Amino acid sequence: MIDELFLKRKATQIRKDFIQMIFEAGTGHTGSSLSNTDILTALYYGVMNVNPQNPDWEDRDRYVQSKGHAVESYWAVLADKGFFPKEELKTFSRYNSRLIGHPNNKVPGVEMNTGALGHGLSVSVGMALAAKLDQKSYRVFTLMGDGEQAEGSVWEAAMAASQYKLDNLVGIIDRNRLQITGSTNDVMNNEPLDEKWESFGWEVIEVDGNDVAALVRTFQQAPFKSDKPTMVLANTVKGKGISFTENQVGWHHRVPSEKEYRMAMEELTKQLEVLI
Repeated sequence: MIDELFLKRKATQIRKDFIQMIFEAGTGHTGSSLSNTDILTALYYGVMNVNPQNPDWEDRDRYVQSKGHAVESYWAVLADKGFFPKEELKTFSRYNSRLIGHPNNKVPGVEMNTGALGHGLSVSVGMALAAKLDQKSYRVFTLMGDGEQAEGSVWEAAMAASQYKLDNLVGIIDRNRLQITGSTNDVMNNEPLDEKWESFGWEVIEVDGNDVAALVRTFQQAPFKSDKPTMVLANTVKGKGISFTENQVGWHHRVPSEKEYRMAMEELTKQLEVLI
C-alpha cells in the first residue's frame, strides 16, 4: 500500500532541506533539483531496496543520477535516509567537503561520479548486464535530463540495453522541457521522445513526474514487458514546489536572495502544514 501523504510530506521536507543548503552555500541548481525531487522521493522511499547501514550490499538496487548537476536533492535524500549525517549538508560545496556540486562516489550510496552528461545510462547498462550474468535480482534505475538526450552516447547505450534484453533496467527522463539556455525544443528538439525510445527497443511509459504516488506505482510495475528495458518519461515542472521558480529557465542554476529564501521556506512550510 502506498502512503501518499507520507511521500508528499517527505518530498516537501527534502525541498526545504536543500533550499536551505543552496542558500547557505551560495551555489546550486535550484530549478533542476526541485524538478526531480518527487522522482527521488518515489525511488528512495517507495521502490528501491537499499540499506544505508550497508551501502555496498551486493544485492542492493542501483541508482545512477546521470543528470549530475541536480545533485542538491540527491544529497538531501541520502542524508535523510541515513547514508551520512544530515549535519554534513552544511558543508555543501565548501573546502574539503565531499558534498560537491555533482555526485561523488566517495559518499556512501553514490554508485558513480556523474556530471558530464550522457555517461550515466552507459554505466547503468553495464550494471544491469552484470546482474543478468551473475543471476542477481537487483534493478538499476537511471535518471537523465531531457536536454541530455542530445548526447550521442545516450543512444549508443539505448541500443545496447535493447540488444541485451535488459528488463532489469529502468531509465527515467526528467522531462521538464527546459535546460540551461532555454527550451529543449529550441536548443535541440528531441521530440517525439516516446517514439524515439520505442524505436530503440524500449517499453515507454509516461507519468506525471511530480506525482509521487503515481511514480511509485509505475516503478513498482517495471518491467512492463519481459526482455525489454523500461523508459519512464516523467513529465515534470522545472522549479516545482515554489511558485516563483516554476517553469522559469533562469532558476536552472541560481541561488535565492535572502528575501526569496524566506518566501520559499514560507511556501514550503505552509505546504507541510496542509499535509498533516
